[in-house]
Amino acid sequence: MTEHPPTAPDPDPDPGEHYFTADPSVPFTREPVEVEVWGRRLPLVTGTGVFARGRLDVGTAALFRTTDPPSGVRRVLDLGCGYGVIGLAVALAVPDAQVVGVDVNARALLLADENARALGVAGRYRAVLPDAVPDGAFDEIWSNPPIRIGKAALHDLLLRWLPRLAPGGRAVLVVGKNLGADSLARWLDEQGWPTTRLASAKGFRVLEVRRAP
Repeated sequence: MTEHPPTAPDPDPDPGEHYFTADPSVPFTREPVEVEVWGRRLPLVTGTGVFARGRLDVGTAALFRTTDPPSGVRRVLDLGCGYGVIGLAVALAVPDAQVVGVDVNARALLLADENARALGVAGRYRAVLPDAVPDGAFDEIWSNPPIRIGKAALHDLLLRWLPRLAPGGRAVLVVGKNLGADSLARWLDEQGWPTTRLASAKGFRVLEVRRAP
């Protein structure tokens, strides 16, 4: 979706823009941020036109705060990667893991790959457009999914990527309670994806979605 340039560029664009705008209309300015994730401090670069510019959003912070890093995984998908914080944290926590970030936002992909190089994991992390995700199954999917794209689009997104889980694999999703986390969990169950609540924190649910062995 292409959006018309605003009359007065907003340095922090509409919360929906970062999901479906391949080339956001606001001028591009990089902005550094340092976040603490699973006992590590990660110096990262964010930018205008990308979700959570200059900060770690509260949902992703809740995800990290209430989960342990994965272990024993070889292939992980960072769904809706933004500037890469979730997938990069996984790559640092699991030295043998190959992590693919996927997003539709061109600036997000650029920043995620820049951050991977800066953190020394570019050989094991790369960010790509959806159609460029390599073939093969993933042991786990980690995501702060784009709830604000709407229920139908979100369902389509999950039904596209959850089947890429390996048998016995899982997805870990953080979803706002007031944005339909509980109804999403019920819907996933109804679609044949057993879903449990791993944790709750500050208005967020952390959901675990399993693929049957």
